[in-house]
Formats: sequence, structure tokens, C-alpha cells
Amino acid sequence: QVQLVESGGDLVQPGGSLRLSCAASGLTLNYYTVAWFRQAPGKEREGASCIRDVGGATWYADSVKGRFTISRDHAKNTVYLQMNSLKPEDTAVYYCATVNRGCGSSMIVRDWGQGTQVTVSS
Repeated sequence: QVQLVESGGDLVQPGGSLRLSCAASGLTLNYYTVAWFRQAPGKEREGASCIRDVGGATWYADSVKGRFTISRDHAKNTVYLQMNSLKPEDTAVYYCATVNRGCGSSMIVRDWGQGTQVTVSS
């Protein structure tokens, strides 16, 4: 049974940083393209970042480019999202996902995690 588990969400002040983790069981994340999505209250879920299975190329939404960094730890079977210079508009539930196709603004998701809440507020 495949399970993706996100962690690291928290309440943080504007300008602060958080690192989200996505750990997997039942599959090896290294073999998959992995993405982070987010869904703010009242808005549709949107892709934030992605890292390809082969070559490790990355993609970032314009709204997070230059502030977020996606990475893998192969030994820990974990994908991270380092989020710096956080803004109130980054407040959302963040989901990790394995991706069957694409790594960008259009992706076909294979598996979803349950999400972790990130709140940016003073």
C-alpha cells in the first residue's frame, strides 16, 4: 500500500522559513517525479514545485520561484520543500504527490499525500 506522509507545516511569521518533508512507504520516491501542490482556502489546488525522477530537473510556479527549493534525499526516500521569505499568500494546505506525467503547470498525479497546513501570519 502506497502512502505519502507530509510533515513540517506550522504557523510562521511573514519572512520566516519552513521545510516540508514528504516521506513514502510502499514505493521508492527516487523512481518517481514528485511534486508539491498547495490549496489555499476557497481556491483550487495548484502546483508549486516539481522534481523529475530522471536527471533531477526542477520546476517552480512563478509565485514561489526564488523563494522555494525542492530537493531529494535518496537514502531517506524523502522529498523536501524548503520555503523561505514566506508571505501570507503562501498560507495553504501543502500536498506532496507522485506524478505520472509532466513536471510543470500541468501534471497528472499518481498518488496524493494527506497534506500539511502552512499558515503565514503575524
